[in-house]
Amino acid sequence: MTTHLRPTDLRYLRLVRASAWYDLVVTAGFATPWTYALLHDALSALGRAWGLGTLPPLDPIQTLYANLMGSVVVVWAVLRLARPLPLHGLLDGTARALFTGWQAYALTQGAPRFLWLFLAVEATFAVLQLAPWYSPFRRPAVRE
Repeated sequence: MTTHLRPTDLRYLRLVRASAWYDLVVTAGFATPWTYALLHDALSALGRAWGLGTLPPLDPIQTLYANLMGSVVVVWAVLRLARPLPLHGLLDGTARALFTGWQAYALTQGAPRFLWLFLAVEATFAVLQLAPWYSPFRRPAVRE
């Protein structure tokens, strides 16, 4: 008996929802200039305390891009919570794979090392959401 997850399984939709909850919790602080300023300071303090580096000083463009990312991800997370679909898992997994690459690139360019924590979660959700879509992991349809 094979236990591979299929995109149509209820467990897969629970995974789509779990990734949405993670996004909502982690990115809500990026969605406004005021919450981002607080989050920026908290992440820098954490990075400094753990010896993992700090974020660059706040500037208006950095804040704008953080707010853009936070706003889009919060809306995307709410959609996946309200109406999780297999297609949402495929698209989210694809976006996470891309974002994992951008995080890896940022780390090679001197980004604070605490980014590794976020990269690990992104990569994990990417693999879990994309794997069921690839044929070696998919069960053949049963014909009746």
